[in-house]
Amino acid sequence: MTLPVAILAGGLATRLRPLTDEVPKSLVDVAGRPFAEHQLDLLHQHGFNEVVFCVGHLSAQIERALGDGGRFGMRLSYVDDGPELVGTGGALRRALPRLGESFLVMYGDSYLDCDYQAIALAFMSSAKLGLMTVLQNENRWDRSNVRFERGAIQAYDKTTSDPAFKHVDYGLGALRAEALFPYPSDRKLDLAQVYQDLHARDQLAAYEVPERFYEIGSLSGLEEVRAKLATRDVS
Repeated sequence: MTLPVAILAGGLATRLRPLTDEVPKSLVDVAGRPFAEHQLDLLHQHGFNEVVFCVGHLSAQIERALGDGGRFGMRLSYVDDGPELVGTGGALRRALPRLGESFLVMYGDSYLDCDYQAIALAFMSSAKLGLMTVLQNENRWDRSNVRFERGAIQAYDKTTSDPAFKHVDYGLGALRAEALFPYPSDRKLDLAQVYQDLHARDQLAAYEVPERFYEIGSLSGLEEVRAKLATRDVS
């Protein structure tokens, strides 16, 4: 199954400064290549060939570096936040003309080695407006923010610490375009809010992923990803 993939790559990456003062996070060097190239390789390996980058900070650099995607065997396009930050959900809403009716979404600082095809199939089979992937986390790699029981999300809150939360939002989701229709286009919107609203309407499916996530959103995370991908490239 092939769906477009939105990559949210418009953040300011303040936790990586000074590395990101003049280079966007997507282009930070990881194992000798810009990080985004590793993401694209992984998506291509799993059969996905259309990616829409939602960009903002130093966006022109990302487009120049990655181009139209031909050298990756993919089709790449770019939608810019513009002069005002619109949030992760707002960026997706702005990109809907490129994304179509259904799409996967991930963050520009995440390296997620998982079964993308199974996740896409689970989403389309669910007939719900959204899907969140979750990982049994036990506060190991980030603060757990999901109560996941009997194959379903029972609660989701990124702002509250709750001992009943054993899982975490893994960072890969899926949405139907209509999930974003209710929100005014002139207001900032966070993807977490979209997920919470979908859950309240019983419109959020779930898929449990067994493998941990990696991210370059922090300096420690960046070093972990560099070590992982250096080993992967050698092997």
